[in-house]
Amino acid sequence: MVSTHELYRRWLDDLWHGNRDVAADLVTEDFVGHWPDRDVTGPAALAAVVRETHAMFTDLSFALEVGPVVEGDLVAARWTGRGRTAQGPMRFVGNDILRVRDGRFAEYWVATWTGS
Repeated sequence: MVSTHELYRRWLDDLWHGNRDVAADLVTEDFVGHWPDRDVTGPAALAAVVRETHAMFTDLSFALEVGPVVEGDLVAARWTGRGRTAQGPMRFVGNDILRVRDGRFAEYWVATWTGS
């Protein structure tokens, strides 16, 4: 079984860098992701969010800044994203909180904002 730290690294390094095929390996079938404007359920919906995010940018990348911090079944981390839009380069930061169940993520909360 993969460690929770490694699970999060795959979340950020594989899934959010565009490998949507790993969503089913990383999250439960009943996964719920909570974004400020919507909730998504299941690996396919998560993969669609990743696809939508990548469609807004070119050269999109994420760097882990803090964590992951693991406490019980919860994982927290802070990251920085960078990409380019039609308006030019963009930097944004985010905080993730995820709940782990049976070696995969079952629930996700994210807060993001643009930074300088």
